[in-house]
Amino acid sequence: MTLVFEPVADPSAPLARRNPVAKLGAALLFSLPLVSTVDPLTPAIALLVELVLLPFFGVRYRVLARRAAPLLLAAVGVLVTMVLFAADRSGELLFSAGPFEVTTGVLATATGLILRIFAVALPGIIVFATTDPTDLADALVQNAKAPARFALGALAAFRLLPLLAQEWHALTLARRARGVDAGRNPVAKVRLFASTAFALLVGALRRGVRLSVAMDARGFDSGVPRTYARRQHFTGADTALLACAGVASAAILAVTVALGVFRPIVG
Repeated sequence: MTLVFEPVADPSAPLARRNPVAKLGAALLFSLPLVSTVDPLTPAIALLVELVLLPFFGVRYRVLARRAAPLLLAAVGVLVTMVLFAADRSGELLFSAGPFEVTTGVLATATGLILRIFAVALPGIIVFATTDPTDLADALVQNAKAPARFALGALAAFRLLPLLAQEWHALTLARRARGVDAGRNPVAKVRLFASTAFALLVGALRRGVRLSVAMDARGFDSGVPRTYARRQHFTGADTALLACAGVASAAILAVTVALGVFRPIVG
């Protein structure tokens, strides 16, 4: 298992060149209003807009599918939860198994939630697929005026995430070399997984403490104004990207309201 967080988009794509803060803000402006409704049409339209704009970010559809694959587990979990525990089972009965009844209302609600998961998550995936983590940290400090300690600490943690997969593999091989193997016993597998995860957590905490001390020793929290090797400029095109994201989100909500399918999550 490997974890890759480097940008995989074409850097010459028109929207991939935009300021990291602008792309992150546009993703928030576009996706957050989708949480206000539970109808399936709103996230479906948002997903269509995201997929249409994907080439302008320089991201291939195959790359997006590979990075969004873990969302399928969340989708399956939502579907199972709604089928088993949904309170509103209105609509036409499609299937019944004892106390569990699958109706058109249950499927519509589950579909809306699943589409919303993808519609809210994809903008974030696109942002990180088109942005170098160092540029994002620099832009947060220079343009969003975020605390340098927070931004640089988050960047360091982000850079160390791929090491977790390597350490997990090393721990597994080390335990196997010592004869620690769960075999086919499912209970033993769960216990071995928990102990390995705990060992990984302890190692991560120790590395985090060493990294924090090393960063403080190098003056990362000295209070002295910092200089940056990469200047991040916020231009008019970046402002236009933010404005277009807000307008597009409002337009999608207006369409669903006009069609009479808007279902607010509250009320």
